[in-house]
Amino acid sequence: MTASPLTVLVPVTGTVIDVTDVDDPVFSAGLVGPGLAVEPDDTQGGEAVAPITGTVVKLHPHAFVVKHEDGRAILVHLGINTVQLGGEGFTTHVAQGDHVERGTVLVSWDPKAVRAGGRSAVCPVVALEAAPDDVDSLAEVGAWAARGEELLTWG
Repeated sequence: MTASPLTVLVPVTGTVIDVTDVDDPVFSAGLVGPGLAVEPDDTQGGEAVAPITGTVVKLHPHAFVVKHEDGRAILVHLGINTVQLGGEGFTTHVAQGDHVERGTVLVSWDPKAVRAGGRSAVCPVVALEAAPDDVDSLAEVGAWAARGEELLTWG
């Protein structure tokens, strides 16, 4: 099946970084898929939006997966080792199984508080189970990107 290109939006406002620079081998080695990451801004990075239109197939306070109707899925992880926070400091605005439009706020959080607690607030945005050649960057590494701008294209 040849799917049409899927444009993935920036989920949080901040600075685009290469996913290989994320301090977590699951992401930096591309074990779950290729992508980019965003270092969220302290004041503007506290809302995470759906990067694509689809169904929320996994929802944790610190991470979510949205699956497109064609089967492709995007993982957004809010910070590194943030699962250890047990949801503290994160507010979900949707439920697992909900259909969401791209740009819909899914989670509110405080990246500054995550950093103050000694954790990285970087947000990997990963095309799950995609081949590296299937994903192209639409945002420049090192550039500022606002929530809702185009980040990646898949396909």
